[in-house]
Amino acid sequence: MPELGKYAGAVLGAYGVSILLIAGLVALSLWQSARTRRALDEVEARK
Repeated sequence: MPELGKYAGAVLGAYGVSILLIAGLVALSLWQSARTRRALDEVEARK
């Protein structure tokens, strides 16, 4: 790991926030995909 000096807290905090946001977007995408798949299955079952 590179020496970050006095900016270590800010840099590591930014990495942490970025990882959390990306994980949240992935979780949201998976949740929406499952919801859409269930809705599509319901529509197809009505035919």
